[in-house]
Amino acid sequence: MRHFDLSPLYRSTVGFDRLFSMLDQVSGVDAANTYPPYNIERTGENAYRISVAVAGFSESDLTIETRENTLILKGAKENRSEATETAEVLYQGIAARAFERRFQLADHVSVTGASLQNGLLHVDLVREIPETAKPRRIPIGGGNLVEAPKAA
Repeated sequence: MRHFDLSPLYRSTVGFDRLFSMLDQVSGVDAANTYPPYNIERTGENAYRISVAVAGFSESDLTIETRENTLILKGAKENRSEATETAEVLYQGIAARAFERRFQLADHVSVTGASLQNGLLHVDLVREIPETAKPRRIPIGGGNLVEAPKAA
């Protein structure tokens, strides 16, 4: 088995820190699970998009759930109609098997929306740090708390 060094990716991503740690630990059968293929993109400073190739699936065939810090994408084709069952398939290269894909999300990352376009399921995520978790500046000698300046 090949070992891939993901350490350069740690510097450029925010919000998926635990995801890369888990990828480092993956071995055995789980490493062979490549269906359906997906991309993880950074669309803003605290915004992400997961794009999953789901050709042949409709919106009613797909389910998106979040539980604790886990995003679960499921796809299962409904029963085919009689018209498609009578057709003779000479070659089937488009996989339409059921799948379940799980993504571990970092703390304070939530799903903001999802869309299905051109065979790609796009799930938009945003990382929103609550005010209580943001750093605060404490002046020396004074007892008053001063908020840290916001980054532009």
